[in-house]
Amino acid sequence: MDLEATRELTRASVPAGGTTQVADEVIEKIAVAAARAVPGVADLGGDVARFFNAVLDRVGLDQVGDARRGCSAHVTGDAAVVNLVLVIEAGRPVPEITSQVRAQVTETIEAFGLRVDEVNIRVDDVAIGGPTL
Repeated sequence: MDLEATRELTRASVPAGGTTQVADEVIEKIAVAAARAVPGVADLGGDVARFFNAVLDRVGLDQVGDARRGCSAHVTGDAAVVNLVLVIEAGRPVPEITSQVRAQVTETIEAFGLRVDEVNIRVDDVAIGGPTL
């Protein structure tokens, strides 16, 4: 192999520079999926969001808004702050559920390579027997 070919191979194997940004919406979807996986979490979102989602469900748009409902996130550099609004199942201890949600959300987001600075949780409602509205 001549020197010219060696130089070309060396240049081709060097990765390009640039930046990577993760949208807040991506972290919101990840956090919602992680929170829903915790036993005792009945739903996410406040009363108004759940009401509008129920209306959408009735007209056949049952997946609209579900992926991020009940969550807002802000990503700065490689760190995220997550805010969740939960509905928990009746009879479940709030501190236990919120602790598990916080741990699950943190672990899941950190698996994507970001640091989680805060997971703030507001318990908005309790699900007693039927659908929450």
